[in-house]
Amino acid sequence: MTKTIYILNGPNLNLLGKRQPEIYGHDTLQDVERNCAAVGAEVGLVIRQFQSNWEGQIVEWIHEARDQAAGIIINPAALTHTSIAVLDALNAFEGPVLEVHISNVHKRERFRHHSYVSLRADGVIAGFGIEGYVLAMRRMATVLS
Repeated sequence: MTKTIYILNGPNLNLLGKRQPEIYGHDTLQDVERNCAAVGAEVGLVIRQFQSNWEGQIVEWIHEARDQAAGIIINPAALTHTSIAVLDALNAFEGPVLEVHISNVHKRERFRHHSYVSLRADGVIAGFGIEGYVLAMRRMATVLS
């Protein structure tokens, strides 16, 4: 039986490949989406992928996922370090949540070392570039099987 997962991307991830490539690499959000679609087909997950620069929209998608998705993979970007609203929404979601970061946030500025989302996440993947999404997809397939 196939299960739907939501892949949520936060602020500025629409600029992947253009914004600070020395940190985030040259891959684009379209590359992330293509890779996730391929892995989803391989492991039997239906994926819905979203990106927004607005915190409220991310919260709305998490609320929607309560009825539509078995799991959430989220790269909250800067909202990681600031958004109690995203944390509260994730706390209302009953399925597994995996947090992904393209860069190794622990090697960066001190304020990036704290994640509100990690208080809810069942796992965190950081520092593997966009391959982190593939790792999260494979883990989600295992958790949901």
